[in-house]
Amino acid sequence: MKKVAILSKLIVLCLIIPAFAINSGNEIPLIGSNYQDTLRNYPDGTFSGHSRSHYTDEPYWGSVFVTIKNDLIKSIVFTIRDSALNEPFDSIYEKHFQGNDLYIQQCRNDWKGVQTYPGKLIRSQDINKIDAITGATWSFNIFRASLEDALKKAKRVPK
Repeated sequence: MKKVAILSKLIVLCLIIPAFAINSGNEIPLIGSNYQDTLRNYPDGTFSGHSRSHYTDEPYWGSVFVTIKNDLIKSIVFTIRDSALNEPFDSIYEKHFQGNDLYIQQCRNDWKGVQTYPGKLIRSQDINKIDAITGATWSFNIFRASLEDALKKAKRVPK
């Protein structure tokens, strides 16, 4: 009985940890990670990153454009796109869920995240210091994965 309970807990943990949060050693760690300071040594410039939602049955894609100047993130543009409907996830996206108050609230929470996460990152300069808005972890996960992709694509300057 104890083995079943422990196994159940392990399965739940495996399901809730997003795949992009696991560092295999080949990818560049996120800003503020314990591995190394990943913002330092990036050249000035604007870098783009894209990510598909880790929910494989959903057609959502995140996109960021990150501008770095003097080792600081100066600006970020973050969007999410629904490729099935060929439209952006925005303030009116909830129209697709008329009559479903739970999904409408979810859309509102995630839209708030899309609007606020970039500013929070600019202020903190550390993705690990940003708390996901309650009910908006979906948009946070897409933001984080898109940011990670942008930083991977940036050409690192040797120390």
